[in-house]
Amino acid sequence: MHFDFTTPIDRRNSNSEKWNVAPGELPMWVADMDFPVAPQIVEAIKKRLEHPVFGYNTVPEQLFQAYQAWWQRRHGYRMETQWMLFCAGVVPAISSIVRKVTSVGENVLIQAPVYNHFYASIANNGRTPLSSDLRYDGNTYSIDFQDLEQKLADPQTSLMILCNPHNPVGKVWDRDTLDQIGQLAQKHHVTVLSDEIHCDITDPGVSYVPFASVSETNRQNSITCIAPTKCFNIAGLHSSCIVVPDPVLRHKVRRAVSTDEIGEPSSFSVPATVAAFNEAEPWLEAFRQTISHNKQTVAAFLAERLPKLHLVASQATYLLWIDCGQLCDDAAPFTAFLRKQTGLFITAGNCYGAPGKTFVRVNIACPASTLLDGLNRLEDGVHQWLDRS
Repeated sequence: MHFDFTTPIDRRNSNSEKWNVAPGELPMWVADMDFPVAPQIVEAIKKRLEHPVFGYNTVPEQLFQAYQAWWQRRHGYRMETQWMLFCAGVVPAISSIVRKVTSVGENVLIQAPVYNHFYASIANNGRTPLSSDLRYDGNTYSIDFQDLEQKLADPQTSLMILCNPHNPVGKVWDRDTLDQIGQLAQKHHVTVLSDEIHCDITDPGVSYVPFASVSETNRQNSITCIAPTKCFNIAGLHSSCIVVPDPVLRHKVRRAVSTDEIGEPSSFSVPATVAAFNEAEPWLEAFRQTISHNKQTVAAFLAERLPKLHLVASQATYLLWIDCGQLCDDAAPFTAFLRKQTGLFITAGNCYGAPGKTFVRVNIACPASTLLDGLNRLEDGVHQWLDRS
């Protein structure tokens, strides 16, 4: 089956958050694709539309079985369906879990630079974000385990939010790294909440390791958030799953979801999710190839025409992390300048924590023609930035 990843789609005037921009602007910021959804998912929604009533919905076992089959087939990890809870989204799940498994004033450990909504989920609930910053060697990122253990050992630290794979740096954590994190977390009585929403957007030939699959220690001391929404571009349907093997911890999470009323599916979230996992794997494979080609395009363009910008090595996500340290000491004014002068809208890295100050994040989940437009605008903006008097 052929899937079209080359034809641009006009998303203006469609209530798109990403495309709610001025005429002439090109948004390459929020993690939202400019590709049509897999036809298998569209057909499943059309079939549901044949029934004209859209009332309250239950969560069928079929939904959890779809998750189970996908993770066993693609990632070699069997998650029991009784471990699973439906949730309207990963971010709502994280916020509810923070409220339920930690107390006001406690630390929630993160690893900056990291997804900006982690900070909001922590701070908005009266907890304290505590970062064990990732180490950057000028090309890739790693964990400072001495610093990590010191911060996990703080009696005020009760939860760690792990980003696996990591957004925005595109790191796929290996089994040994995840094992070490799990051992340290258990040693210091810290629960691990693993956000694995980007897990299926890896480079061809690269697969991620589910945190809970590494060991019994990891499995029993973890909460995992997964979803089809990022890899199949159906975030607007609000569907995710929380996986909690430990029954005591699962009871707490179930109460969190129930208390916050975020456990009810829409009329379309269940059929779309089941179709994604059961039928749309060929689409995903074609998509991964497209993103790999786009990454190669960006790497070649920067190397040839924008040598002051350094593309950080990435194995996952369609979000590129670009080091602008040779160009500026703060990417926020630079991105504002880019948007004003060229219409290119990308994200300044400081919203992912202080270590991201000289970086930008760029979304490349778009047709090649759109990507080239963005790169040309970037080049124009860089030259204008350097030519300022």
